[in-house]
Amino acid sequence: MHSNYVLRFTGVAALLALASVLIFLCADSIHAGTDPWTADQTVEPAALVKELENPKTAPMVIFVGFGRLYSAGHIKGAQFHGTTGREDGLKEFTAWVSSLSRASNLVIYCGCCPMDHCPNIRPAFATLRDLGFHKVRVLLLPNDFATDWAGKGLPYDKGN
Repeated sequence: MHSNYVLRFTGVAALLALASVLIFLCADSIHAGTDPWTADQTVEPAALVKELENPKTAPMVIFVGFGRLYSAGHIKGAQFHGTTGREDGLKEFTAWVSSLSRASNLVIYCGCCPMDHCPNIRPAFATLRDLGFHKVRVLLLPNDFATDWAGKGLPYDKGN
């Protein structure tokens, strides 16, 4: 009887593991090719650094990831007003951006993980688009902030 229990548990565990893998693969394929932004609505790290050098034309940079990552390191001057992958964070973000001019020049980024898996960047972009912002770009950090920004020696701040 004990061996039947082990076999049944192993069978259930195997099915759960398989289901988890399938969910992961499906979620990955959902994001592939379905980003809500176009290539023109993106900016590379080096190009953003150049833009930030001119305070008269520099975009407002908004970090939309996790608070602890913002504290660990963020682009100099970046704003943080909620983790947009969470319902409460998205509400906080939406309330804050609602007070901005719809003509604002905005760049959003997260950098928590590879962009294909990021839970924050797509909800933030979609919210800004739906609120009527037309000058919104996504900072391309294909791997993460540590690799694609800090690891390349680009300027950043720590703390809040």
